[in-house]
Amino acid sequence: MAKNEPIAARQPNSLNLDDHARDNLRFIRETMERASSFTAVPGWGGIAIGVTALGAAAIAARQVSSYAWLVTWGVEAFVAISIALWTTFTKARAAGTPLLSGPGRRFVYSFVPPLFVGALMTLYLVRAGVIGPIPGTWLLLYGTGMVTAGVFSIRVIPLMGLCFMVLGAVALFTPSVRDNALLAAGFGGLHILFGAVIARNYGG
Repeated sequence: MAKNEPIAARQPNSLNLDDHARDNLRFIRETMERASSFTAVPGWGGIAIGVTALGAAAIAARQVSSYAWLVTWGVEAFVAISIALWTTFTKARAAGTPLLSGPGRRFVYSFVPPLFVGALMTLYLVRAGVIGPIPGTWLLLYGTGMVTAGVFSIRVIPLMGLCFMVLGAVALFTPSVRDNALLAAGFGGLHILFGAVIARNYGG
């Protein structure tokens, strides 16, 4: 029995070392995940974009021509981009997160190309005199950007992108009279909803 006592005495210490090692590994893993994710997505900025989008939807609904309707949403796109850039920069600076290096650069490189394609498709469709597919194209490509960029960001972003893509698919295959409502639901409602989630769980 005396020979076994040192072994028994060492067992609690061994368990403590194992627990300590697991805690260290968990901390390292969580730190690496945070370092590889772009967390400067603005929650309050998303809410502001959603509010302006609802306003744009209300104005666009009163337009008598398709081109006036399109210009209204074009102005809203400019306003939304301005809000997004300013609030993202502000949040990143406050958190000490670089925008154009590491995860921030990967986020931008994944998010911007679908938006660029959407802009080109819009110009092409307007030139061809075909306005109908534009709302669905916007929603689908914006959602695609969210999904691809979300790989390098917080977990809620890809889910937000999928919701936009669903609305975009509905917009492509339903009567055009619903387009304005679907744009309001996407760029207005989804931005407000997910913006609130981001502001609450990941900071403003």
